[in-house]
Amino acid sequence: MNLTRLEDLRDELNLTKKKIANDLGISDSVYGRWENDRFLIPTRRLYQLGNYFQVNIDYILRLTDNRVSIFSDKKIDLDLVAKRLREVRSDMNYTLRDLTDTLHTSSSTWSAYETGKVLVLSAFLIQVCQESNVSIDWILGRCDEKYRN
Repeated sequence: MNLTRLEDLRDELNLTKKKIANDLGISDSVYGRWENDRFLIPTRRLYQLGNYFQVNIDYILRLTDNRVSIFSDKKIDLDLVAKRLREVRSDMNYTLRDLTDTLHTSSSTWSAYETGKVLVLSAFLIQVCQESNVSIDWILGRCDEKYRN
């Protein structure tokens, strides 16, 4: 079983990998690697895929079976993402050290995410959302529902 539903979503729309890759501005080999779980999809591309298929990222990544129609024409707001990452860490009752130990990363790296200097890596985003049951779409500002169903 694939870690994502990209192939299912593509099949539903009768699209080719080449068509989607072209629409997203990437090579069809990169898209194929995402679909076959050979490459982790970068956070900005997850956002783009969610909008492309007009579904929640949580559904694409199989974090939920609850499919929600979502489209956002807004760009990712790093300040909003940072604020929500801080909120999630607080809700989890984790210190910065607790979280960075769990994620096997440095405090300076996570601090850069929580201050909005850079966008959080998808691997960290997925892990935090799995542990907290928080929606990736909520963290990225695509919806107002904080928790996945």
